[in-house]
Amino acid sequence: MATPAVQEPPTAAEAGSAAQEKAAGPLLLPLAAPTPDTHPKARPALTAEQQEKYDWLLSQAKAWTEVPSTKGKAGPLTDSERFWLTRECLLRYLHATKWHQKDSEKRLLETLTWRREYGVEDLTAEHISPENETGKQITLGYDKDGRPCHYLNPGRQNTNPSPRQVEHLVFMLERVIDLMPAQVETLSLLINFKQSKSRSYTAPGIGMAREVLHILQCHYPERLGRALIINVPWIVNGFLKLITPFIDPMTREKLKFNDDMRQFVPTEQLWTEFHGSLEFEYDHSVYWPAFIKLCHERHEARLQRWISGGQHIGELEDYLTGHLQAGVAAAKAPEVVIVPATSAGKTEDSTDEVAPAAGTVAA
Repeated sequence: MATPAVQEPPTAAEAGSAAQEKAAGPLLLPLAAPTPDTHPKARPALTAEQQEKYDWLLSQAKAWTEVPSTKGKAGPLTDSERFWLTRECLLRYLHATKWHQKDSEKRLLETLTWRREYGVEDLTAEHISPENETGKQITLGYDKDGRPCHYLNPGRQNTNPSPRQVEHLVFMLERVIDLMPAQVETLSLLINFKQSKSRSYTAPGIGMAREVLHILQCHYPERLGRALIINVPWIVNGFLKLITPFIDPMTREKLKFNDDMRQFVPTEQLWTEFHGSLEFEYDHSVYWPAFIKLCHERHEARLQRWISGGQHIGELEDYLTGHLQAGVAAAKAPEVVIVPATSAGKTEDSTDEVAPAAGTVAA
């Protein structure tokens, strides 16, 4: 059985964040890790039937020869797509489809197609940066289950409706996933509908809201741990009622309105705007490059572990995050049988050698 790996030293971004925390004045940088007493929820073990369905989906994914596309993007799986197809990724789609094998395969392929055609991996920090200049989306701290906290602040909206607004959300979701610690695969979404002087109506248009919901539910299944929503004015409340029919019932159960956020997030990692004790001030010139660097370091570390582990579809996310020392390659290793030396196999020309030789590995 694989054992937990030794904790690696902090990266430059993590060390900078720690130094900033100790400095006087409000925090300007993202937090690099949860509190020491955070305990991610254990994943339930698969039943024999679920394991069988997972094995089937894994064999299907390994056999895919092409990702379909109607926009000229069809082609074999790329290395980055193989990297994305972890064991937990496949399980998320199985769970989202209530363990229906064919549906899970269909949805996985649809997401791979969408990721190519939408250009998820082509979105750059430079392209997205203008959307976040006011800090309308911030990843800051972790909840009590180790989930990264991602804040949406509609009152800080600084751009008019456009495709880049949706790209902004997709880009930030990908970065939040980069920051998920070991044994964590969901996020906490904290939304503050507090109005600003420049924005009195803080809800998006119904068309954009439906597009965002479609992306989240179809292409990021089982990624929302909980959503904590505060300061909902009557007009936004009416908007939420309009879009509720489009929200998956399982997602609706995760929505919490005007609750005490300190029930879910350690006070020291909860922003003061949500009644925590973490004083944070958004300065785009400081936060944005540090955030992008931290996400890049985490992503590259996982990618390198995936390459070192043999570049397998179905790799363990706990191995990629460094929580486990060995990945799926270790489980695939053939059983080692030591064949004892005997006199059998000696020839006239042999000395003490036997066939097979003592200590030979027999698969």
